[in-house]
This record gives sequence, structure tokens and C-alpha cells, in this order.
Amino acid sequence: MYSDKYWQKEEVLPKKELEDLQLKRLKWVVRHAYDNVAFFRQRFKERGVHPDDIRKREDITKLPFTTKEDFKVNYPFGLFAVPKQKIIRIHTSSGTSGKPKVVGYTARDLENWINMVARCMYMVGVRSKDVFQNMVSYTFFTGGLGFHYAAERIGAMVVPAGTGNTERQIRYMIDFGTTVIHATPSYAMHIKEVAESLKIKPDETGLRIGCFGAEPWSNNTRKRLEDAFNIKAFDSYGLSEMNGPGVAFECEEQNGLHIWADHYFIEIVDKNGEAVSEGEKGELVLTPLTKEALPLIRYKTGDVTFVMDDECSCGRTHPKIHRILGRADDMIVVRGINVFPSQIEHVLMQIPEVGDHFQVLITRNGSLDEITVKVEMRDEAFTGELSDFKRIQSKVQRELYKELGLRTNVELVERGTIERFVLKAKRVVDLRDEI
Repeated sequence: MYSDKYWQKEEVLPKKELEDLQLKRLKWVVRHAYDNVAFFRQRFKERGVHPDDIRKREDITKLPFTTKEDFKVNYPFGLFAVPKQKIIRIHTSSGTSGKPKVVGYTARDLENWINMVARCMYMVGVRSKDVFQNMVSYTFFTGGLGFHYAAERIGAMVVPAGTGNTERQIRYMIDFGTTVIHATPSYAMHIKEVAESLKIKPDETGLRIGCFGAEPWSNNTRKRLEDAFNIKAFDSYGLSEMNGPGVAFECEEQNGLHIWADHYFIEIVDKNGEAVSEGEKGELVLTPLTKEALPLIRYKTGDVTFVMDDECSCGRTHPKIHRILGRADDMIVVRGINVFPSQIEHVLMQIPEVGDHFQVLITRNGSLDEITVKVEMRDEAFTGELSDFKRIQSKVQRELYKELGLRTNVELVERGTIERFVLKAKRVVDLRDEI
């Protein structure tokens, strides 16, 4: 079955072989962490568990969870399992909430990572004839170099454009014949807007594939991007702690992200850390199975999703997760109702009168929480007529209520009012503690 349709033969391993490989690698990484990281040895002893207790895949539940707090306690290199001289690169998370999470790589770690991202890119149709424009940060952010080396491995021409200077980015696309781009979905929306202001139709750029990640986005946003650029838009999932991008990716079916089970053991848990029922949503927990430098055990990612149980017509045997629904810590609780920004985006992006940018403000009025959705209107919808304005405002409020079960204030603003972001968009501003 293995053919040039797949980057590596492991993509189509029979399920039993994949599970046997997972168990073999799980035993190795648990032993590796125990023997080489004092933090994990202590945690295992506190839990009363030893690497020899891992005899079958289900035994993973005997092991303790690792969280982002553990990175803070062990900053910078306390979780590394190899000597510093074997580390050939480090990356970090953005560190927006204090010290960044420091991630190290051995030569073998980098080789595995490059191949995983190449797997993802090859899966969506990237080939050696392509010109790949990488429009994310090239510093500590893993998305830049992660995609860069993978595209080179496939043989594509790489344009390391980085972030910002959007007019120049558009000129590069046209001058260099760019066929594949990588960006955050919110930045791609901004590129579309700038191209239109330059009287360039986004679909004139010659693009055919867009790889988008680093923030949750909806199918309705996908449709807007695909229609604007005349591309197929694919969802990318990764996190620095697991290497970076390349953990999971959509195939050409665009229905769920294949998560590479030969490199990651996948669990979905509830808020108590217990496994959820099949097909139920919860927090994604990952154990990397092949990482030498940073062997994390049962890492709580904070990302909310569920495992999809259907077989994929692409032929790959690796399980699929639903696109990320939101972050467990990004979930807003308003009047007792759980709200994810991606739910709001899903609603707004199917209303033709509104634009591509929005922001959610949470305030407190006395003892009552208030949610205000600021959303830009499309130029053609901004007639200046009060009746039109009220009609669109009521429509947005009505559709949001259907999705959220919550009454919201809707503030319609002119295009260009809401701040643009070249990396992750800041969708939610919670002002409740400031009042």
C-alpha cells in the first residue's frame, strides 16, 4: 500500500503494528525519563510507580501528569534528559505568562521533527516543484524553522519571509511565484485585506495551498480564506513542548487532523484527569515517544478536542483529532456558561455583512458579567443607514444567541478599527478584574 502518495511508510502501518510500536516506545521513554531526569524520578516515587510497571498501553494511567507549571519550576534546563553538550538547539514558548518553556533538541530529535513536519506538508500536496513562503517568526517560535527545514527536505524552494511588512509579502508572492504559504489564519486574513487595498485580487497570487495554525480557527474562516486566495486551507497543530508544528495535520480530506501515533501517545481527559468516553471532548494529553532531550510524561496541553473514530479515505492509519475547539485556559465562563472564542468566530464568519476581524470584551456590571463582541463590518455593508446598522446588529446578536445560549452586546465598527496581529490574534480582553 505504501507509495509515493505518502512521505514515510509509517503513515500506513496496520493498527496492531502501530500500537505495538507505541508500547515499545512508551516503555523506552518512561525508562529514559526515570533514569535521566531527577524531577520525573521523584514524581514516579511519589506516585508509587516504576518503569517496570508499564507492561501494556493502558498502564500509562499509572503515571503522573506533567503540566506547564513544571516547566517554571525546572527553568531553564531541569527537565532535560541529556547533557547540555548533546543539545544542538533550543526553542522556547512565547512566555507570555512569566518564564518561557525551554525546549531542547538532540540531533536525532531534530531529524524526527523535520520528518514529521515534512510528512504533514507532503500529505497536503507540497512537492519539490513548489515555492513555499514562510510568514511566521524565525526566532524562538518553533513554527519558523520547523516548517522551513521540512519544506527544504521535500525539495521545495523556501522563501523565509518571516512576519510583518505585508505589502512586501504580497509582492514576494507575485514576484517569486509562491504556491504554498504558512501563516496564522488571522494574519492571512490581514494579507487578504492589504492585497485588496492595493487593488490586487488575492486569488491572482497563484497560491494553491495554505497551512494555517498557532490559533484555533473555524471552518467558516477556512471558507473565507479558500474563496479569497483560491487555495485549499489546511489546519496545522503543534506545540513547542512536543517539538513544535508537526504533531497533527489535516490530510486532503480536511476532516480532522491525523496525529502521529508513532511519535505521540494520545489521551483525552476531563477536568479531573480521568479518560473521557469515546468521542467525548476533553483536554488533549500527549506523551512524546521518541524525544531524547525532553521526554515529557503525560503532558497536559491545555487544548480541547476529541478523537474521531472514523477511518480515513486517505489510507493513513493514524488516529484523527477534531480541530482544536479552544484552550482549556482560554475558555470564558460568563454567567455560568462556557464560551470558546472559536464558537464566536464560527458564527461571525458565516454572516456575509461582517468582516474578518473581531474582539470579545468581558466586563462586570454590578454582579453580572457582560460580554461584548466588537466586529468590523464589510465596506459594502456599511451604508450609513441606521436601519441597516440595526438589522445587522440584531442578526449577529440572534446568531450568537443560537450558538452560545447567551445574550451578547454587539458593537459594529468600521473596517480597520480592530488591531491586526502577525502572530496569534488576541481575541479576548477580560476586564472583569480591573473593575
